[in-house]
Amino acid sequence: MKPAILVFGASPSQPVMDQLEAHFRCHHLWRVAPAAQDAFIVGVADQVRAVATTGTIGISAARVAMLPALELVAVNGIGVDAVAFEATRPRGIRVTNTPGVLTDDVADLAVTLLLAAARRLPALDRYVRAGDWQAKAPIAPSRALRGKVAGIFGFGRIGQAVALRLAAFGMRLRYYQPNAVAGTAVARSASLLALAEQSDYLVVCAPGGTATRHVVDAAVMAALGPAGTLVNIARGSLVDEPALIAALQGGQLGAAALDVFADEPNVPPALRALDNVVLTPHVGSLTVETRHAMGQLVVDNLLAHFAGAPLITPVA
Repeated sequence: MKPAILVFGASPSQPVMDQLEAHFRCHHLWRVAPAAQDAFIVGVADQVRAVATTGTIGISAARVAMLPALELVAVNGIGVDAVAFEATRPRGIRVTNTPGVLTDDVADLAVTLLLAAARRLPALDRYVRAGDWQAKAPIAPSRALRGKVAGIFGFGRIGQAVALRLAAFGMRLRYYQPNAVAGTAVARSASLLALAEQSDYLVVCAPGGTATRHVVDAAVMAALGPAGTLVNIARGSLVDEPALIAALQGGQLGAAALDVFADEPNVPPALRALDNVVLTPHVGSLTVETRHAMGQLVVDNLLAHFAGAPLITPVA
């Protein structure tokens, strides 16, 4: 008999969904109204040996407790901060994610957001659409990238891919993370605050979780300064969102370009109202190619687990 799995979120790749149906007995939680989901889980709990979830949804300790036969949590995403490891570890439940396959697309979006903020693309788009060009309305110049400093907070796969791309624009590079990275010519700042002080653009690529919650605070934003720009493609939890809004409104920070938010998809109206902000709906990895590759890695990890083979991308 096929092993039963609980699918928390659908993949946009139909071939991935077809493979899940072919290899497993799938119980699709994402098709159930939120208010009825716990009852749905109770009805299938004794059968479910694995969960296919997303980086945003993860799995809570309460839901781990509801699944007595659970052996594996397969996360479609690189971030695992939404997984309740305090509940999975004592039971020996394994966790996998999908690193590597989304690096290039997320790095591409980080650079796109930085460029959009620097060259004021959303404002220029509105300028043309509103007829202001034809009306010869005044237009403010944007800023060049060459010679500016891009500080990258979190210098793993994605951070390094962002650095590689920004170097091509003639930008100077720095990074900060607690542990120094061997084999890179990019200079490491002494702290996140020092990185912000030394940067014109601060690109957040660090992992989420309790250790980094609100680490980009009012002091970091003030250090980045009124001509500085914050770019976040990591997790909304890293940034103190009320402090960000206050800094943008008060001119302590020049601009922001954000793909992630504290309470997705609920972006504060005050943030949406600001002209010096570029907003995208958490789409760093949302390309046809990458979402298929991510989903395929989820399938491959599930197949490896139930075949008794080593997991492909286990989370330590």
